Amino acid sequence: MGVGVPVDAHPAKAPSPSPVDGRAVYLEKLEPRHADDLWEALGPQEYSGIWDYIPDGPFPHKESFVLFIEHISRSADPYLYCLIDKARGKAVGFFSLMRIDQKNRVIEIGYVVFSPLLQRTTAATEAVYLLAKKIFEELDYRRFEWKCNNLNEASKRAALRYGFTFEGVFRQHMIVKGHNRDTAWFSILDSEWPAVRGAFEKWLDPKNFDADGKQIQSLASLRG
Repeated sequence: MGVGVPVDAHPAKAPSPSPVDGRAVYLEKLEPRHADDLWEALGPQEYSGIWDYIPDGPFPHKESFVLFIEHISRSADPYLYCLIDKARGKAVGFFSLMRIDQKNRVIEIGYVVFSPLLQRTTAATEAVYLLAKKIFEELDYRRFEWKCNNLNEASKRAALRYGFTFEGVFRQHMIVKGHNRDTAWFSILDSEWPAVRGAFEKWLDPKNFDADGKQIQSLASLRG
């Protein structure tokens, strides 16, 4: 009797420091040298809300933030990538690949910290596209996960916009900063990636934007 669909059981690759070059954004391994730019983009008090659903932060002063960047940049899981805005030539955010399961070829995007300079921009969407392309086409994962606090409506909307499928809520999944976290789960499978990739590439095409930089077709509509 069969116990499931047979699959090629070779392991996926670990994340690598090789950079990823896009049109608006450049991804490279997070390093302590990025701390100055990131503090400018993420550290000021008026940006403290960025850290509401992140396990760390906000930071009271630059010194504590620099120590945080030095610490997480050494991590293998989560493995952090810095987002460089090519127009500014500066680091404006970071995210990670985490809960890395090479045997089962499952990996998660997490620790998503985008400055207001990135939020709801072409660069932010391109960064997620570049990371997804890397994990499916270079690192050979079968499943790409997005998880967030179920109270984080912005993150849940972003997951759906990027083509992740909602799978449910894990109740009382974690305790974060002394508060309960129910976790919403989303995923993209390798079989779904070609269609998701096609929509990303059509949306990112400069012809999809008018003279004022407004989108002509939404990402969701391009996925049908």
